[in-house]
Formats: sequence, structure tokens, C-alpha cells
Amino acid sequence: MWLHHADKILEGALSPRAAATSRLAASWRRSAVTYGLDPRNSRAPERIAMPEIAQRRDAMGAFLALATPQLDQLFRMVGATGCCVLLTDAEGVVLEERCSDADRGVFESWGLWPGAVWSEQTEGTNGIGTCLAEKRQVIIHRDDHFHSRNTAMSCMDAPIYGAEGEIVAALDVSSCRADQTEGFTRLIAGAVAQTARQIETAHFRAAFPGARFVDVGEDRPSEALLLAVDGDDLVIGATRAARRKLGLEAANLSDPLPAADLLGMAQDDSGLEQAERAALRRALARSGGNASAAARELGIGRATLYRRMKRVGLN
Repeated sequence: MWLHHADKILEGALSPRAAATSRLAASWRRSAVTYGLDPRNSRAPERIAMPEIAQRRDAMGAFLALATPQLDQLFRMVGATGCCVLLTDAEGVVLEERCSDADRGVFESWGLWPGAVWSEQTEGTNGIGTCLAEKRQVIIHRDDHFHSRNTAMSCMDAPIYGAEGEIVAALDVSSCRADQTEGFTRLIAGAVAQTARQIETAHFRAAFPGARFVDVGEDRPSEALLLAVDGDDLVIGATRAARRKLGLEAANLSDPLPAADLLGMAQDDSGLEQAERAALRRALARSGGNASAAARELGIGRATLYRRMKRVGLN
């Protein structure tokens, strides 16, 4: 079986035409040609030493603290179905793991444990490594893996981006069930993507304390499309998805930008105004129409509140 799988992988990897038309074959080609890996290699994944694991966790301490509740919730959803939940850093090193005691032996025998390195450079095509390499959500199901020894698992992964638009982590759910259906795999993949966005959103909000957050992507619920706006209506931050939607480069955010001007650049003048009007109305409703209380809830002054109310047509 392993030889048959290796032959298939190498045939696809060494075919320029296949790599040009298939993302999966392109990953196989990177694994074989760029990284010089052999699909028949049966060695366990590389694992870094405990002191380095501790250093990596310390470096991401604030991020991990925000991610922990979401990881626990995701595991409660999928843990009883023969799945484990992993969180890695941007280099594919596993920092957090959740799995049931009944399945732990299987996952550890596959190398799904803290400190294991699952980058594409070291492990070839796999959920974590290919997700990080291609910066997108992926499903790597059994025979899709580059190494024959990894074909017993199915992996559903999504990248997580930092406040500056850089990739900071990968979220993985791996399954040990041989009878897992395609429909169930896609259902889990949806939960992984949603959890990754929740972690990303929490991380982004924590990066801009005191800011007001405006969602400019109601039409893309699977992505975190948020702007961080200060008390003077200047945009001081944007998630990666929001940057992509608005055509922003890193240089555009080196200095604060007027929110109205920014949305004008994107030819979407109504998005911020509608969101701001809704936020103002909610604050006023909660305060029973008390302008001072509404301003305090929004973290702005009364004069700023009245100016914004006038601008969006609220009396």
C-alpha cells in the first residue's frame, strides 16, 4: 500500500502539468522537488526539546491565553468523534493539544503531540504545513498526504492571522476514524474555520484596547473583517481580511487614516455609516436616551457623540 501511494505521489509531484492545475499536486511537487522529501520515509516527525517548547509558548503567552477557551470548546464538539485539536505556531510547531485518553496512543504514534514540527518543509503535504505554506484553509484527507505513513489520518486546518496581518498560527483538527465521511469532514472543517476566526477576532480586539470596532464584512461571515477606529474616527488597525477587501497595504496603516476616506477608497461609503449608526442606536437604547451614559459606553465624549449622531442622521 505504501509503495502504491508513494508511486502516485511521485507521479503527480514530477508532472509539471499536474502541479499547474492542482493545488494538491503543487504541494506534492514542493515536497519532492523543492524540499527533497521522499514519500516512503517512515521516520517520526521531528520534535523540538521541552525548553524550546516552553520558550515558544512564552513568546505567544497572551495569544495562547485568548485561544485556550476556543480550543476547549472546539474539542468538546469533536473530541468524542475520534478527533484531536492542535494549535501550532507560524512554523508549524505544535504548542497546544487536546485529545481523549482513548485516542491519545494513536495520535502520539502519528507524531501529533506538543513540540512536533509539522511544517511542509519537514513533513511534506499535510494539514498544518500546507495550511501555513498556502495561507488558506485546507482539508488533507488520508491519501492526500505526501508521506505514506500519514495516510491514516484526515486533517482539517485553518490559518490564524495577527493584528498586523501576519500569519501567527494554524488550527488543526485531525481524525483517526477510517470511516469518516466527506460530509462530516466538511462539517468539522467549518467548525475549525469558525473557531480560527473567533481566536483571530479576540486577538485583534486585544491588540487595540479602547478602540471601537467596525465590521466591514457582513457578507463574509467566515472571515474577520474588522477595523479598529479611535475616538477621532481614525482607523488605527485592520484585520488581514479587511485589508484585502479594502485594498490596503501595510504602508497604508503606518499612519492613522480617516475611516470615511478609507471606505471611500473601497467605493463602499455606506458600510461604516450603517455600522456606526447601529452602534450609536444600541448605546442610546441601553442608556434610555441618556447621551452622557451612551458616550461613556462607547468610550467617547458627549461632543463627539453629538457630532457622530448628526453625521449619520440621528436626532
